[in-house]
Amino acid sequence: MAEHTIPDILEAPQNRWKFILSELKPKKSIWTIFNMISVPTVAVAAVIIVYRFIFGLAAVSNVTQSVPWGLWKGFNVVTGVAFAGGAYVLTFMVYILGLEKYKPLVRVTVLNGFLAYTFYAFALILDLGKPWNIINPVIGNSFGTSSVLFLVAWHFILYIVAQMIEFSPAVAEWLGSERARKILKRMTVGAVIFGITLSTLHQSGLGALFLMAKGKIHPLWYSEFIPTLFFISSIFAGLSVVIFQGSIIQRVFAYQMEDGSEERQNVMIRGLAKVCAMAMFVYLFLKVVDMVHNHTLGYLTTPMGAWYLLEVVGFVFIPMVMFVRGVRIGTPGLIKLASLLTMIGIVLNRMNISVIAYRWDQLPRYIPSWMEFVVTISILFVQVWIYRWVIHRMPVLRTMESMTQSKNA
Repeated sequence: MAEHTIPDILEAPQNRWKFILSELKPKKSIWTIFNMISVPTVAVAAVIIVYRFIFGLAAVSNVTQSVPWGLWKGFNVVTGVAFAGGAYVLTFMVYILGLEKYKPLVRVTVLNGFLAYTFYAFALILDLGKPWNIINPVIGNSFGTSSVLFLVAWHFILYIVAQMIEFSPAVAEWLGSERARKILKRMTVGAVIFGITLSTLHQSGLGALFLMAKGKIHPLWYSEFIPTLFFISSIFAGLSVVIFQGSIIQRVFAYQMEDGSEERQNVMIRGLAKVCAMAMFVYLFLKVVDMVHNHTLGYLTTPMGAWYLLEVVGFVFIPMVMFVRGVRIGTPGLIKLASLLTMIGIVLNRMNISVIAYRWDQLPRYIPSWMEFVVTISILFVQVWIYRWVIHRMPVLRTMESMTQSKNA
């Protein structure tokens, strides 16, 4: 089938469905190592999901009444939302602060955030004992409008809509609809402002859920500052994902990179590293103040204290120093390594608060089942599939015109 160009689609709208069907075909060989690992894993996960909805959550998960939040909520939702924070931080920097040099990162970051929130919503459905009750905040069936969970649910829903609007001009360009692109472009700034507001509230609101678990979470992780700490950590978590993801994109999608793009990317990641370092410094400062205020310094000599120090020192303080060092000597590799360590630290922090340090004094301890691990990994795999498909076809890393020219070359 011949390749469709933008003029073809504009002149013949009836060809758009043919164009979309042609775009569903693989662009490159499907026999890659990633596909050979991910396809069977996702197939097994699909069976597990069907089994879960037939026989219930207990049939595939090790969560209990005393430990109701397991791997799916702790990693896919609580941790994943922090990783998606790069979208609201970057859009704030570009559209509100006017830092135009970061604009090339906006679309790919918003795409990542949109997919992340969408798949985390699916993971949440999996981990609900009665998944059909997820629509209660929308239809008004037995919910409390003053509850934090109600606010988080609506922030979640509305932020997905805002991100969809933010990314929609790229879809309009891909379909060759100039009229739709202009209309959606005019809506972008409003959607960005709305999305930033929702995301800041959502990040802190998610932390506020744990304020109700006082006495259940280990004193080193429980704090009245949890909402603030969740918000601040989402800044350096999201930007660390942007930095680390950029190094992967530079390799996987090298054919879409323009001349000099690597140097421009290095300039951008140095700027993002500065923001990460500042946010991490504030985060550590609040951590110290919290320990002094709540008199929890004595817990540092316990086994849980050693685990806490590993998280805070090994994956917050050390990466912060690496970010500062990387910016000063201009070493992108050091900054990328720091971003990876920061991401590991965020996983530890969120899993500690929601799973590991939750009911830490009770036996038996919650250990995820193998089926929980398979589904968690599969959710990430499917997200990567869609992410890869979109970037190969839509103007995410470069303009539609340059993509068309490369096709016709």
